[in-house]
Amino acid sequence: MAGKLELPPLQVLVVFEAAARHGNFTAAGNELGLSQPAVSQRIQMLENLLNGPLFERRHRGVQLTESGSALYQIVRASLSDISEQIERTRYQRSTLRIDTDMGFATYWLMPRMNAIQALIPGVEVQVSTSPNDYNFRDNNAHLAIYFGNGNWPGTHAQKLFPEDVIPVCNQVVMDKLGDNPLPEKLMHFPLLKLPETRPQRWLTWEDWFRSQGLPAQHHAGSRTFNAYSLVIQAAVEGQGIALGWRPLISALLESRQLFVCGPEVRTERGYYLISSGSKPASVQQEKVTRWLLNEAWNFHHHSAPASRQK
Repeated sequence: MAGKLELPPLQVLVVFEAAARHGNFTAAGNELGLSQPAVSQRIQMLENLLNGPLFERRHRGVQLTESGSALYQIVRASLSDISEQIERTRYQRSTLRIDTDMGFATYWLMPRMNAIQALIPGVEVQVSTSPNDYNFRDNNAHLAIYFGNGNWPGTHAQKLFPEDVIPVCNQVVMDKLGDNPLPEKLMHFPLLKLPETRPQRWLTWEDWFRSQGLPAQHHAGSRTFNAYSLVIQAAVEGQGIALGWRPLISALLESRQLFVCGPEVRTERGYYLISSGSKPASVQQEKVTRWLLNEAWNFHHHSAPASRQK
């Protein structure tokens, strides 16, 4: 059976790292709040433990020996890793960052921020948005909610909502359309939309008309906006008809600011709750994850279908 591994105290290694970095015991002591003799004493303790010199003492300072240089590389890297992990743990405990897109943040996440904050009192909840697709390597969030097909390597992705899309308009446009309008009638109104993407990231008006058995065609009256919130605002103001993604437009349907004016289409895509596939989740992250999944489940099972009636 191997004997017990004898390691020097962490403070001794900290002193050694500072002395090696400065090449001077006095400078190391000034950084750490120790006297020069105290630094020298700790270095001597480490040298006794290793049974060999770590520094060559010179008139204007010290220089690492070969074995001292090898030890310094290991100690410096190890102390850096420990420092980063402590900072990461402190950050995780005091903040919870959620990344998503502007549409989801505006229409679904923001109305629920008070409920999320109540789950983790004393923790600062940070919300950041990006118009781009989720990128695991560039993302530092604890949780992310993004739209896609669920395939983000290196992550754990759980579907919150499928892509359920319905045409929506305000009361004025609905009056002109009449009750239960045929899909082709929508072509007589401006179609509000987001810019096209390559590859395609979400359902388009062409996809919707095709799903209704109508040929995809360019619509001269289309209006394009670079943010989904602008698309929806234009629909609320009666500028045309927009494609509404559930659950983003659900509150606007309930408040009767918007009305459903065509059949719903579902795809295999959707909104996913994304977390790291390798980093352990904090207690706060686990609480918020369970709450978000439960909130999505409640929406699926308790949300009544929107009426197309005026």
